[in-house]
Amino acid sequence: MAAGSRIRIGVIGANPAYGWSPMAHLPALRSLPEFDLAAVCTAHAETARASAEKFGVKLAYHDYQKMLREAELTAVAIIVRVPKHYELAAAALDAGKHVFVEWPLGATLAETIELAARARSKGVRSMVGLQGRFAPQIARLHQLIAEGYAGEVVTSRMTQYAPGALQRPSDRTWQRDRQLGATTLTIVAGHALDYFCHAVGEFREVSAAVSTQVKQWHEVDTGRDVDVTAPDNVLVSGRLENGAAASVHVASVPWHGGGYRIQVFGRAGSLFVTQPGPGYGWISGLQLSGARSDDKAVAEIKCDENGDIPAAVPPGAPRNIARLYRAFARAIATDQSVGPDFDQAVRRYTLLDAIQRASDTGVRQVVL
Repeated sequence: MAAGSRIRIGVIGANPAYGWSPMAHLPALRSLPEFDLAAVCTAHAETARASAEKFGVKLAYHDYQKMLREAELTAVAIIVRVPKHYELAAAALDAGKHVFVEWPLGATLAETIELAARARSKGVRSMVGLQGRFAPQIARLHQLIAEGYAGEVVTSRMTQYAPGALQRPSDRTWQRDRQLGATTLTIVAGHALDYFCHAVGEFREVSAAVSTQVKQWHEVDTGRDVDVTAPDNVLVSGRLENGAAASVHVASVPWHGGGYRIQVFGRAGSLFVTQPGPGYGWISGLQLSGARSDDKAVAEIKCDENGDIPAAVPPGAPRNIARLYRAFARAIATDQSVGPDFDQAVRRYTLLDAIQRASDTGVRQVVL
């Protein structure tokens, strides 16, 4: 790609009305100078046209293969349901495009490994949607721990409790089947563990309990109750590569959530990240605080909320997504890995696989 040229990107899964695309991805992409939002694709011609009109995009498709052939794209973003990730990502990679895929990359570890290998073989840049590590407070926590603010980390704890375990609309109850790869373990815990591991340290070994506490969901629009096999509680205890003891509890709870929390305790001080409020899927509104061993009280640690994000990027969910896309743009421009690429997605899914095996077997697992 020529220096200074904009990256022509097409978005597959560009629903104009609801979902993560219109909430975060499309507003972020259209506000970043590195990208030319050149094409959108949905499953239906009418929604593709509506998305193109809403977001000022010239090209609209309802056939992703046609978009890959005709739109002269440099990169493709795939923002669809997890079961379709593998098919779409493989097609985009085979077309020679740089590829962004929402997390989780594949519905299984095997799919994730295969896509990472395919991206390497094609010589393209990849990115997976683990945007939380770019939140200013998480990035600053990572920096402070690396700089020794807390000294040697002795122990750490992370929790996230998000509401919505009892009921949901029928268009989301497909997630009840654990085999489809979109569960509290793979999505909510996958994201939360990535923030935690990126900032505090990777797990070396884990014990775990993964369970389905709510075995039926109520569909609010149909009145049906549907059986559930997808887990809604993930409890992990283990040791990090840096030697620290760590515990994690991520759960989908019935009504009012408890937000996101990280507590880090080291020989030289303590650090805390808190998210007031219900703890929905995206990480925003975080607060970072800490105290060194000789401080009398814990105090807030200010973080730059804007950084190099253009003022045109809307507040809320698009902000961390914009930071992720800027990392993707740097990776394409420099032809080097920047941020969570497909190989890092394999590492994260390997951890989730170890957690599930520890739960299934009752035996502590080494994270390979």
